[in-house]
Amino acid sequence: MQGKPLRTFLVVLAASVFFASACRRSAPDAPAPAHTAPGTLEVLKDGRWLFTYVEQNGDFTTTDKPEVIPAPSRAVVRVFDPSNAAQKSAAGAEIYVADVNALLKSGKAQAKPLSREAFETAALAQLPPGETSPLSARPAHAANQPPPAPLPAWDGGAHPSGIPVVTIYGTSWCGACRAARQYLTERKIPFADKDIENDPAAAQELRDKASKMGIPTDRVPVIDVRGRLLLGFDRGRIEALLGEST
Repeated sequence: MQGKPLRTFLVVLAASVFFASACRRSAPDAPAPAHTAPGTLEVLKDGRWLFTYVEQNGDFTTTDKPEVIPAPSRAVVRVFDPSNAAQKSAAGAEIYVADVNALLKSGKAQAKPLSREAFETAALAQLPPGETSPLSARPAHAANQPPPAPLPAWDGGAHPSGIPVVTIYGTSWCGACRAARQYLTERKIPFADKDIENDPAAAQELRDKASKMGIPTDRVPVIDVRGRLLLGFDRGRIEALLGEST
């Protein structure tokens, strides 16, 4: 009789030791979730996404097929999930931008939030710039060159508010800057003309805007069209941005 309780005790003890040790064992590692940096979205190629990209002339086009986006426009593309109620209700808020090259190569890409102005500026900046004058090519005689004859003042009635909708950041000697001024004057498009060589405040203003948008300032003109910055003078791109409703 004494042997049976002893054997039972040993069996119970062994079982308790086993389960106790089992509880202390670490669970198998779970599959690591897809890494998404704070504030970003993961875009999958087989998802229901819409892609907005810039055409060569400055127009923005939307497609659901990322492979049809022209190669020069793929690095900066807006991504939008039409089934995402939060994105649909975020009119005027930050949007999400991804590199479609990564999406086409690996089947996924990280999209980061940007303002609409920053997205459109970056999308246009990835294209070949319009007509420009590199600042490094400044003529040696430019410092002693008399300022060019002023163009006719633009008609304040060309815009309902009479407020310039375009700002040219340029220099007096830059041919592309002169062409931009002439074009806007002939079209009676209200614009502000700022010389970044002779006006330190204008130069700082341009640096601040360019830094915020992530574009270089090594050439002129840089043209601000309703908060979007264009590198160089390109009629089509200006017209595409001016074609939007205010």
